[in-house]
Amino acid sequence: MSQVDELRARITPTPTSDVRVAFRGRDHDVLLKFEQFNSTGSVKDRTAAGLLIAMNWQSPITPDTVVVESTSGNLGLALAHLVGLIGCRLIAVIDPKTPEYTRRNLARPGVEVRLVEEPDGHGGYLLTRLRTVAELCRGNPDYRWSDQYGNHASPWIHRRTTGPEIVRQGGPDLDAVYVAVSTGGTLAGVSAHLRGVRSGARIVAVDSAGSLAFGCTSGPRLLTGIGSSRPSTFLGPDTFDQGCHVPDAEAIAMCRIFRADTGIAVGGSSGCVLAACVRDLASPLPPRRPLCLCPDSGDKYADTVYNDDWLRDRGADQDVARATEQLRADGLEFRNG
Repeated sequence: MSQVDELRARITPTPTSDVRVAFRGRDHDVLLKFEQFNSTGSVKDRTAAGLLIAMNWQSPITPDTVVVESTSGNLGLALAHLVGLIGCRLIAVIDPKTPEYTRRNLARPGVEVRLVEEPDGHGGYLLTRLRTVAELCRGNPDYRWSDQYGNHASPWIHRRTTGPEIVRQGGPDLDAVYVAVSTGGTLAGVSAHLRGVRSGARIVAVDSAGSLAFGCTSGPRLLTGIGSSRPSTFLGPDTFDQGCHVPDAEAIAMCRIFRADTGIAVGGSSGCVLAACVRDLASPLPPRRPLCLCPDSGDKYADTVYNDDWLRDRGADQDVARATEQLRADGLEFRNG
């Protein structure tokens, strides 16, 4: 099997599940697509495969190739897994917000981890991570930046895989799709496919408050895996129909409520997506058949999103408690379909 075939073989459809959502006196059916069932547990498996396929097309990957990437976690885990399969190496540039779970699982043969600790002045570390990537690649011909932030192989792979799956699984009644934004590659690819086959499906871009991926004013952010310190390269005015920025406390409260009600732990990005969908369910014209793309599971966030001490140390515990209390007062309840 060639390297490209090996990478393509890693991309398999992920399942969906119906959940019943009660909120403000009304019940709604919502379809959740669980990307945690990819090989390394997130939607970034698809992105990583697309980036490496494109790199190999441009110039064959060899055992001397060193893939360099800035990552908040999930893409790093996906790349670490895939470079091991195709026989090259990885330098993952991370920052202090990277969850401990991710750090532990990046520690494997063929992977070097570089930690940057200088904030970028826009609520995160992205810009300093990117500067470190540039410095590493400068003058090293075997070092190649996979570039999840600007390589159009990212939306390409989601247009070919994630988008068609959503259309097939959502069925003819699908009328709203909620996608979390970090680099914007997933959303851009899903949008490109949906725009081509079903113009009636409303596409909602979901981001964390304080992120600059699209709109908003920069500010501090607790969640990883969603949000950005700079505008997305892939997103334009025609990419989505509606944008929604979700505060950290609301997203974390949503994660905790969802786990309490269903027994399923999802990551912070999924909490943002669920929050955006629930807001729309309370609108005068709620979606009839919404689908939420849930990027990953809660396993990586046991030490953060689901850890009371972590929230308390960051002064977020009371905000999350108030958000939880308000959502429950509004009647929020999830029931497995």
